[in-house]
Amino acid sequence: MTRRPGSSRPGPGSLANALLLASQAVDAVWQGNALPAALAATWGADTAPETRGAVQDIAYRCMRQAGTANAVLKLVTKRPPEPPLLSALLQCGIGLLLDPQRPYEPFTLVDQAVDACAAHASIAHAKGMVNAVLRRVLREEQALRQQAQNGLEGRWNYPSWWVRDMQSAWPERWESVLDAGNATPPLTLRVNRRKTNPQEYLNLLAGAGMQGAILGPSAVRVLQPVPVNRLPGFAEGLVSVQDAAAQLSAPLLGLADAQRVLDACAAPGGKTGHILELADVDLTALDIDAARLKRVGENLDRLGLGARLLQGDASKRDWWDGKPFDRILADLPCTASGIVRRHPDIRWLRRPEDAARLAALSASILDNLWQMLAPGGRLLLVTCSVWPRESAGQADAFIHRTGAVQLAGPGQLLPEANPQQDHDGLFHALFQKAPV
Repeated sequence: MTRRPGSSRPGPGSLANALLLASQAVDAVWQGNALPAALAATWGADTAPETRGAVQDIAYRCMRQAGTANAVLKLVTKRPPEPPLLSALLQCGIGLLLDPQRPYEPFTLVDQAVDACAAHASIAHAKGMVNAVLRRVLREEQALRQQAQNGLEGRWNYPSWWVRDMQSAWPERWESVLDAGNATPPLTLRVNRRKTNPQEYLNLLAGAGMQGAILGPSAVRVLQPVPVNRLPGFAEGLVSVQDAAAQLSAPLLGLADAQRVLDACAAPGGKTGHILELADVDLTALDIDAARLKRVGENLDRLGLGARLLQGDASKRDWWDGKPFDRILADLPCTASGIVRRHPDIRWLRRPEDAARLAALSASILDNLWQMLAPGGRLLLVTCSVWPRESAGQADAFIHRTGAVQLAGPGQLLPEANPQQDHDGLFHALFQKAPV
């Protein structure tokens, strides 16, 4: 990254510019915005892909290190830096300095953070403070890190309530679950079995100078993640990005040609595409969000597949034509606590009461969809949560209300981040309706 010659502002390709944009996105997260939307709001249509990649990388690293970075910031400042953008810039700088991977040379990072501060009118006055704080963190890194890690947030990089709830929910696994959520997620692909197979796709990767590993019947992990437009055959629909755990969902439905299938809460369409890759079914993809439903259509177009796209609320019936479905996939709203390695901002945006609120909404969706299932049909409950209230507790309550028969399935998968098992945290429960 370089600065434009003779410019007093950081050049568009500089680390300083990326730091400033990432800090604006992080500031927006602390104001309650999801990180993807916050990032999208920071750049314009002319922002170079390389700059977007750098900004995104810094912001995601900052969110993963936010607990420790905030604890260290409190140790080296007398009061919270103002305005909030200044705090966000310091959090990003500290987070990158503490990052085990050290993505930037430390003194270059400090220099560029000062330049980023000087470039924004609201915080330009604090460039001396930014320099002093970050240089102190460099000098006293080990001692400051140890002090910061005396608290739960500083040690685990999650809100304290999240750590305590995880200890209660998974007393024998909580540490590994938290560690997995702090890992950088892999680039996992679902191979379109209509067009190729995992081994053939590994050969394509090798031909493009990339290495991969087979994780499952259709799952391939790219060992060095790259932008999707560099993946061989991506534009032609040979592969889709989908976590290995999420790839378990569609096969559980027991699909067969000509079945009438509903994918409820379908966006962004990963499971929708998988269903259509497995069988020639009559598929309805439902989602309440029109913009996200558009993404389903775009994903299906790339795969060369088609479905009936409907905007509607899965807890209501005003969109339903009254004809029962043979199979229903209910990918329910939840806290997304099982996919925090892919969405590290979630842990900071959630509140302790969210699991109960979302579980109640999901229960209403399940009860509604059950009425649309044909006798003898199957309904698959899926959540990307690790909280029992949203997963096993939800399934047990559903059985109690409806008398549904639960079939064998993977149940709760806790997140794993190792060469043998590398997947998000998901829960599956498969139910069958009694025949008439």
